[in-house]
Amino acid sequence: MSHQTIYTAIYAIPRGELRRELTVLLRRGRAAQKLMDRPASRRGQMQNLPSIHVRPPEAQDRLLPGHWEGDFLKGGHNRSAVGVLVDRHSLFLMLVVMEDCSALAALKGFKTAFSPLPPEARKTLTYDQGKEMALHRKLAESTGLCIYFADPRSPWQRGICENTNGLLRQYFPKGSDLSKLSQRQLDHIAWEMNTRPRKTLGWKTPAEVFFNKCFEQRDQNNRVALDA
Repeated sequence: MSHQTIYTAIYAIPRGELRRELTVLLRRGRAAQKLMDRPASRRGQMQNLPSIHVRPPEAQDRLLPGHWEGDFLKGGHNRSAVGVLVDRHSLFLMLVVMEDCSALAALKGFKTAFSPLPPEARKTLTYDQGKEMALHRKLAESTGLCIYFADPRSPWQRGICENTNGLLRQYFPKGSDLSKLSQRQLDHIAWEMNTRPRKTLGWKTPAEVFFNKCFEQRDQNNRVALDA
């Protein structure tokens, strides 16, 4: 029996105390699962964006760390946001405090998050076509990242980040004012998730996989440089 069958059975239970007791135990705590077509976005579209369809195979195959998915997790009335960055290989998470929901805030916040990482951990970033990425060229120049954009209304193309956003709603319920969070608080939440064993990683933690792979890549690059 698949997880989807179990969820469907729970959602089918008539309203009442039993239904409330069951739904509160679900991973995302949703009282119902909404399946509907998304309306066309009203946001202004950016032009000439590097497409996810030309992303290198290394990023697509998730064989090595350094290939990230990103998003804004929005607060109440879309007036505040937290930057979310997830490594596709290891599921390692970085949460970034944002001054507001503007492109300038995204540039400053994401640059600050990526700058301490070694070059082998800063390869690509896949994002949706949100206007907060209007300064993506400046972000690419300052970090060395190659930035690619998913197709409109195609969240499955950034499925790892979408799933992570769902898990983060346990910490940031919809309607919350995210502007009150400090970077220290976000780092603590990210570390909780990064030290949680994950089934898809063979019950290793994202932090363990991310740092071990980064060290392996650095050692390999050093050996290549010495041989040359």
